[in-house]
Amino acid sequence: MPNRHEWNKKKGLGTIPVFFLTISTLLGAVMLLRFGYVVAHVGLLSGVGMVLLGHLATIPTALALAEIATNQKVEGGGEYFMISRSFGLIIGASIGIVLYMAQVGLVAIYVISFSRAFEPFFDYLLASDLSIYVYDYRVISIPAFVFLCVLIYYRSNTILYHSLYVVVPLLTVGLLLFLFSENEYRPSLPITALGEHINHNLRFFEVFTLCFPAFCGVTAGLGFSGNLRNPKRAIPLGVITSVAAAMFIFMAIMLKMYMSASPTMLASDPFFIYKITSSNIILPMALAAVCISSAVGSMLIAGRTLQGLAADRVFPSVRVSRWLSRIDRDENHLPETLNAIIVTAVCVLALVVIDKMDFLLQIVSILFSLTCGSICLISFLEHFGADPAYRPSFRSRWYISLIGAVVCIFFAINIKLNYTLLFLTFMVLVYFGVSTFQHKTQGISVIFQGVTFQLSRRLQVFLQKVKKEPEAEHWRPSIVCLSSKSFERTAAFELLRWFSYRYGFGTYIHLIHGYFSKETNMEAKKVFKLLVNISEQTESNLFIDTLISPSFTTAIVQVIQIPGIAGKENNVILFEYSKNQPEEIEDIVDNFQLIKVGDFDVCVLASSEKHFGFKNEIHIWITSNDYENANLMILLAYILLGHPEWKEASIKIFAIYPEDEMTEQRQNLMDLIYAGRLPISAGNVEFISQKESGDVRHTINQKSKYADLTIIGVRSELIKHKGAGVFQGYDEIGDILFVNTQSMKVLR
Repeated sequence: MPNRHEWNKKKGLGTIPVFFLTISTLLGAVMLLRFGYVVAHVGLLSGVGMVLLGHLATIPTALALAEIATNQKVEGGGEYFMISRSFGLIIGASIGIVLYMAQVGLVAIYVISFSRAFEPFFDYLLASDLSIYVYDYRVISIPAFVFLCVLIYYRSNTILYHSLYVVVPLLTVGLLLFLFSENEYRPSLPITALGEHINHNLRFFEVFTLCFPAFCGVTAGLGFSGNLRNPKRAIPLGVITSVAAAMFIFMAIMLKMYMSASPTMLASDPFFIYKITSSNIILPMALAAVCISSAVGSMLIAGRTLQGLAADRVFPSVRVSRWLSRIDRDENHLPETLNAIIVTAVCVLALVVIDKMDFLLQIVSILFSLTCGSICLISFLEHFGADPAYRPSFRSRWYISLIGAVVCIFFAINIKLNYTLLFLTFMVLVYFGVSTFQHKTQGISVIFQGVTFQLSRRLQVFLQKVKKEPEAEHWRPSIVCLSSKSFERTAAFELLRWFSYRYGFGTYIHLIHGYFSKETNMEAKKVFKLLVNISEQTESNLFIDTLISPSFTTAIVQVIQIPGIAGKENNVILFEYSKNQPEEIEDIVDNFQLIKVGDFDVCVLASSEKHFGFKNEIHIWITSNDYENANLMILLAYILLGHPEWKEASIKIFAIYPEDEMTEQRQNLMDLIYAGRLPISAGNVEFISQKESGDVRHTINQKSKYADLTIIGVRSELIKHKGAGVFQGYDEIGDILFVNTQSMKVLR
């Protein structure tokens, strides 16, 4: 044991107090009072299995605690501090309140267990001449808890540390006397009867519930977190070694119980272990001492958890938060978190008065399962996110943390599903409640940004390594839009948002004309923030970026070389111009052949003041000269219907063909619609003979005058010869999407 005066030294405590406090809590009340019950009801083999199963949760938790503790400064808040500073205050609050409830329940279990240590004394009173029968253990537990509160009030800063001088020797001697006592029931270990147990109707996890809190003492050593000289060394070393030692002692205790008494005897008396021990007064004394020590430790850390919650302003009342978060520092050894401990004491006293041991064990098992699962999840996400700022000197393994998180949730669900759902619902309500007045979410956002980054990075690398182009029938748009009129006209942004909602991926790039400089860079950052804000408000799935370039041509050259953000190369480029400013089309026409060199499909949106009207009708115009564009036009219209704003719209196709090809083309088009499983009815397909159509543009203006979007195919050769004239002459209709495909798409 460390020197007694070490507590008062400015340099603080070392590793040994963390080890002794943790292991004395692990080897405490639940082990002494409930392990016999476990062996009696499930047998030795299943009992050892429960120990190993429980450590699938506690060992990852211990490793995760060690890892998190060596990455940040650990203050007096213990577990809550680690959780809130890693997950953010809002998530930390929802987990922290559940953690606090678990700690309060654990204190009540220790106090109730303390009263059970007096069973030998009660038996003596009953057998004596006085024949006094004590029928209610609360005659001990309630006064003992009041005395405990007085002790904490006057000696809180030293009682936990000094209690180890009594607890550790008593517990060590008591366990040694028990382990080396004579095996009266089974002199040797019968391999064939390892599963012997009494008949009962209990589920495996109903029995497991009664012993799982014994494993939850893994976090007890954090009660010293505010007093440690070097928490980054003391917590990992103390916690890990104590958990490893306790696991083997647990199995030894179960084996000894199995060898020393029949299942019926073990089941009939929860504290039968003291009757087996050669000096049977030592073990009750050890139980009493360890219960008091564990109760003190849990009370102090529960008070610190509540004080930490209040200090982080997770309670809606400012006055209550200020009162609970008050820290008293004086020379009279008063508790630093006195107000928080007073509230904790009231809660514990209520549970002690109720005195429902098995119910408390069940609730605490669920609460600690959720808490330990959260700690393991933090560790896993930090591993997966690979944040350079996360540099713990001790490292666990990501798969160990993941196993711990999954196992803890599995435990909680199997122990009592309805209680687990109730507490999870409570955590969700706390999350949304705290988020209404608390906006410090940086912790969780940083973690999930890292996780998202890693997922995106690995998926993109995977897709690139595949080196296989998708088959023509599995084509999907990966559209990049270049526009310098983002705030004057929103049509291109809206269209890209609709295309990217479900089936495609969109990259919207705002063009800033000029050379790269400090001023243009600042402008680009300002524009980027505005566009991201617009993207969030419109719930779009677009990737936003800005580009500084001296000319439209150089901007196009840069854009067509940009790697695809979605893990595949961009295959469509979208431009936009206003029909009220037709001169804007000149830049697009001048660079059209340059774009085609990059193997891009090209879409040009001619926006109007109608702004897509009521989004009820999409018209597609197909002619015999641009049949290669037909499939892409139909596919884009179908993709557009996937957005909720267009879900009520209908697609209408107008096909202009020579008279002698009409019958054949009609059949081909109808086969295409049916084979492609497109939502276009035969009644929405209109065939117009080339002879009757006359001026095609005049026909389009008449037929699509009230369409909300008109899609027209254009050929590269025609643009090369006629230039901007290809896009003109459609003044009587609203918004038009001109489509030019690089290769014919397949609809099947």
